[in-house]
Amino acid sequence: MEENLNNTPAPEEENEGIDIKALLGNLWAGRKTIFITLGIFVALGILSAVTMKRTYSVSTVMVPQMGSAKSSGLSSLASLAGFDLGTSSNGGELSPLVYPQIVNSVPFRLKLMHTPMHYEKCDTMISMLDYALAGYEKPTAMDYVLRYTIGLPGVIIGAISGEKKEVAPAIPAVPDSSNTRKPVVVTPDEQKMLDKFGSFLSLNVDKKEGTITLVTHGTEPIQTAELAMNAQQLLQEEVTRIRVEKSKSELDYIQARYYEAKEEAERYQAALAGSTDRFQDVVTTTANIGKERLRSKYNVANSIYMEMAKQLEQAKMQVKKDMPIFAVIQPVTIPMKPDNSRAKTVIVWTFLGFVLGCGIVLGKSYWHKFRASFKKTEGTKEPESKKEEEQ
Repeated sequence: MEENLNNTPAPEEENEGIDIKALLGNLWAGRKTIFITLGIFVALGILSAVTMKRTYSVSTVMVPQMGSAKSSGLSSLASLAGFDLGTSSNGGELSPLVYPQIVNSVPFRLKLMHTPMHYEKCDTMISMLDYALAGYEKPTAMDYVLRYTIGLPGVIIGAISGEKKEVAPAIPAVPDSSNTRKPVVVTPDEQKMLDKFGSFLSLNVDKKEGTITLVTHGTEPIQTAELAMNAQQLLQEEVTRIRVEKSKSELDYIQARYYEAKEEAERYQAALAGSTDRFQDVVTTTANIGKERLRSKYNVANSIYMEMAKQLEQAKMQVKKDMPIFAVIQPVTIPMKPDNSRAKTVIVWTFLGFVLGCGIVLGKSYWHKFRASFKKTEGTKEPESKKEEEQ
């Protein structure tokens, strides 16, 4: 009994720690597998680095400056922080928290993708959509590798099912009118561009600092900078349009009433002048009463006309006050260096290949140990079952 107890190793001693020497021995024994895996991944890394597209990013920081009221700046900062001071609904105040929704809207992106920009491969300015449809931006070798490896099931399913021909939605004919709203028509090519437009443009609102950061991504430095400038200008126009919509509607109404009052005052003025000329040498009570009536009507019409002129000037000033201005803290600059690096790409692929190779070697060794221990436990169970049968 004492000999058996002394010869039996304690389970804590068997499982204590990791045997580094055995681990390194397993890696050295499987060095061929590691080198093969490492070579494959180094080749993929070099291929990916040589054929990858250079990407550039441009960012601009802005602060919205409202000019409708003295407290508008305070209310805009409060709206950024999530508070409402009661002035956001009065006067058409638009919270900066809505700006990302404007940038992500379909009309905004459609306007931006149809805006001409400079590309190195084109002699003239061309829009993003036309540039993509012209075939200037071709897929790289790595795109083909990923498509026919990871994306192979999708390619096979698409080939079996067949590509469905997309048809643009038919829009019923409506009369052309400025007050008539029409649904937005999106073509299949535009929809493909819209699906990946999120990787080109993003807008972030900092509630604490009260700043707005616009970030654009592209494959060319000048084109990326122009995309940021066009997005910034278009955002300014859209925010202005939404904000001054109420003021402009009031301006249009006052301007229409102004022209009506002006026409009426001029009509009474002409009638009064004609009556004075006709009855200049005639002194009768009827003539005097007629001239006094025309004069009183002209005075009323002229006072209304002068009042409408004052309101018209005030409405014009209100529209200018309501126009928001973006104070640009960090202007748009042309990027000098790309975001991605070929050296980093090769290093990442090499590291992944080394880790995967070591994982394969260690997985094989531990799998063999697991199978051996599993067979050993099965062998010990069989004699015990036989003893139980004999008893």
